[in-house]
Amino acid sequence: MAKLDLEWLAVFDELYKTNSVSRAAERLGLAQATASIALNKLRLHFGDKLFTRTSKGMMPTPRADALYPELRDIIERLEAARGFRAEFVPAQSNREFHISITDISEIVLLPILLNRLQKVAPGIRLEIEKTADDSAIRLASGEVDLAVGFMPHLEAGFHQQILFTQNFVCLAARSHPRIANKLSRAAFLNEGHIVVRTSGTGHWIVDKVFEQQGMQRKVVLRLPSFLGVAHIVAETELLVTVPRKLGEKLVSQEEIKLLAPPVPLPSFSVKQHWHERFHADAGNIWLRRTIAELFATHHGRQPVQDPA
Repeated sequence: MAKLDLEWLAVFDELYKTNSVSRAAERLGLAQATASIALNKLRLHFGDKLFTRTSKGMMPTPRADALYPELRDIIERLEAARGFRAEFVPAQSNREFHISITDISEIVLLPILLNRLQKVAPGIRLEIEKTADDSAIRLASGEVDLAVGFMPHLEAGFHQQILFTQNFVCLAARSHPRIANKLSRAAFLNEGHIVVRTSGTGHWIVDKVFEQQGMQRKVVLRLPSFLGVAHIVAETELLVTVPRKLGEKLVSQEEIKLLAPPVPLPSFSVKQHWHERFHADAGNIWLRRTIAELFATHHGRQPVQDPA
C-alpha cells in the first residue's frame, strides 16, 4: 500500500461512484488522460482490471468491489487527519452536472438556473434528462447528480429537500366561447379535456380525486409532455388541469386563462433528491443549495436548510 499514490486512490473512489473515467476526472479537476493513467497504474498495482467497460459504463470487477470499502476507509481517515474537505469553486469549475427533471421544471426552473450559472459559474455545463422509472438507479450510480420533481418512489433511501409546495389549476383559452372567469362542475364535465401523463408531476393525484368525485372527463387528447399544452389550449376549446406554477408561467406566454378547478384538489411537494454516496460531494452540495436558494428567492420565501 505504501507505493499507492493518493491521486490514484481518489480516481478509484470517483470511478467507483460514477462508472465513468471522464466524470471521475471532472469531479477531481483532472484531465481525462491523467485519470486514465492513474487507472492503468492501479490495475498494474493490484493485478486486476478493476473496472470493465459495459453498456452501463465502467463497472467494478469483484476485486474492485472487495477493495472499495478498504480504500474508502483509507481516504476518509486521511481526510479526517488533515481536516480536509474537497473544495468546489463555482467560478473556476468546468464540471458538467446531470439533472433529472420534469418538463414542468424544465420550463420553470431551467431559465433561472441558467441565468444564475452564467453570472457565478460560467464554465459549468448541464445535461438534462426527463425523470423516469430508472431515476433511482441512475442517482445511485452517479449518472445523475440530482432529480427534481414529485417522486414519492425516491423518498426511501435518498436524501430529499422540499423546494416548494403547489396545487392544481385549470387552463382554458381566453376566447373560450362558454368558459368565462369561473369554472363550474357542469361546465367542466361538458367540455373536452387534455390529459398529460408524464413522470414526476403528480397527475395521478388529479385522476384519483376526479374518480372519487364521480367526475368522468371527456378526454379528447392525451399527451406525454406539458411542453406544447398551452398552445393547444389557446388554439382550441379544450381544457387541461396542470400544476399551479406551470399554469402561472404559461398564462404569460399564451392566450389562455387560469381557473380554479370545480372541486378542491390536494397540494403536493416538489423536492430535489440525491443519493447518500454524493451527500458530502462539494459540487453536489453547491448545486442543490443553489437550486433551493433560487426557488426561495423566486417565490419570496426563506430557503430550506440543506441537510448536508
